[in-house]
Amino acid sequence: MSFLIFLPLGLIGLLGLSLAAGADDAVMYGHGLLMAAFGFLGIFWVIARDGDMGGPAKAVPGGVNYNDGVIRAGVVASTFWGVVGFSVGLVIALQLAFPVLNFDLPWTNFGRLRPLHTSAVIFAFGGNVLMMTSFHVVQRTCQARLAGGWAPWFVFWGYQLFLLMAASGYVLGVTQSKEYAEPEWYVDLWLTIVWVVYLLVFMGTLWRRKEPHIYVANWFYLAFIVTIAMLHIINNLAVPISLTSTKSYVLFAGVQDALTQWWYGHNAVGFFLTAGFLGIMYYYVPKQAERPVYSYRLSIVHFWSLIFLYIWAGPHHLHYTALPDWAQTLGMTFSIMLWMPSWGGMINGLMTLSGAWDKLRTDPVLRLLAISIAFYGMSTFEGPLMSIKAVNGLSHFTDWTIGH
Repeated sequence: MSFLIFLPLGLIGLLGLSLAAGADDAVMYGHGLLMAAFGFLGIFWVIARDGDMGGPAKAVPGGVNYNDGVIRAGVVASTFWGVVGFSVGLVIALQLAFPVLNFDLPWTNFGRLRPLHTSAVIFAFGGNVLMMTSFHVVQRTCQARLAGGWAPWFVFWGYQLFLLMAASGYVLGVTQSKEYAEPEWYVDLWLTIVWVVYLLVFMGTLWRRKEPHIYVANWFYLAFIVTIAMLHIINNLAVPISLTSTKSYVLFAGVQDALTQWWYGHNAVGFFLTAGFLGIMYYYVPKQAERPVYSYRLSIVHFWSLIFLYIWAGPHHLHYTALPDWAQTLGMTFSIMLWMPSWGGMINGLMTLSGAWDKLRTDPVLRLLAISIAFYGMSTFEGPLMSIKAVNGLSHFTDWTIGH
């Protein structure tokens, strides 16, 4: 057993106790105790596992023992957060129809539960799915065990701690009021630490690969990890009023804050909900269909064109605002160009089923994958359409935007 893991866990526990001891408010006190529990219980958990970092090692013909224990834990967490996120979504939908269901309580009103719903579905459910599928795919395509020893488990449990602090903060009214980036400064810092370790685990596994070629799915996962890190850090730059208070002030203001926020918001969709899930498509669709990717060359063109174009499209969220007109037009132009790589990827995914269409009758997993790709094609047609200023003049501030 490596005892080096005890040092960071112990430091995390002591940091949590320090935050709780000097807390200016009850939420910081509670989150400090959560962090302390994470650190100290983590030490006991490592001791109890007695060096078993990946659950029962599974031998494969190539002789690689994959770390699947953390992936199985992630499947359970994804299911749990999916149920939570969709249940809260049902509650807030009912609140719109029956306002009495707000119960006149601050913790249960629509304004606090709505970000809980969106974050639980996107970052808790979707985030766990992306992390664990990336761990699964990178091991299989590299023929290498996950790098970092205990680090994958730190990523998993550290991410669950982030989700707990974020979710409880939403309900208790502690947010920085930035859509899809609501958690306050100290929660953002914790996620940054977890995300850097996640990047190192993924890169370390690629580094020790036995396959000379880096499969295209790993490029999409890597773009997702690196770009989300950049977006998260820049959009959440803030100055706390003290190191023991939950309150902070965002570094940007006015139209600069709006542009930074929607540069982040749009690319959270582009790299969290698109690039990461395209990594899933490029591995699991060929695997389930037992067919090679329809055009591997197209998959490479898809990757590079998507990551170059997507990052510029954020201003289309700010049509007819104080944002300079040239910036709005820039966002619209890049959004229209996004049609090409988006549909190229959609066609590549569906055409991978060539020769295997009959499996849709009997394979529910493949059926769901095919439907997902079809909806990806429809939504990536609708998005560029709505970014055109003439169309946006009709759709702006309507439920069409929410539906999209």
